Amino acid sequence: MTKKQSLPVRLLKGFGMFWWDFLVGDTPELFIAALVIIGVIALLSLAGHFNAAAVVVLPLLAVSALTVSVRRAQRAARRK
Repeated sequence: MTKKQSLPVRLLKGFGMFWWDFLVGDTPELFIAALVIIGVIALLSLAGHFNAAAVVVLPLLAVSALTVSVRRAQRAARRK
């Protein structure tokens, strides 16, 4: 016999599962890459006010993260 969860627990679990699926989805590496990119840009902006460098680094990091993700997906699709 399974124990039924209370309404607040079910709501909290559903809320957490929604945000996990919304933010992470099928590719957790892109979620982690986004967090790393945000951290790098924040550090560049705070340490010495390298805002101009942050403007250049942001698209470079984003494109490289997407490129790595697409290549991993292509390799996985070839294996199937």
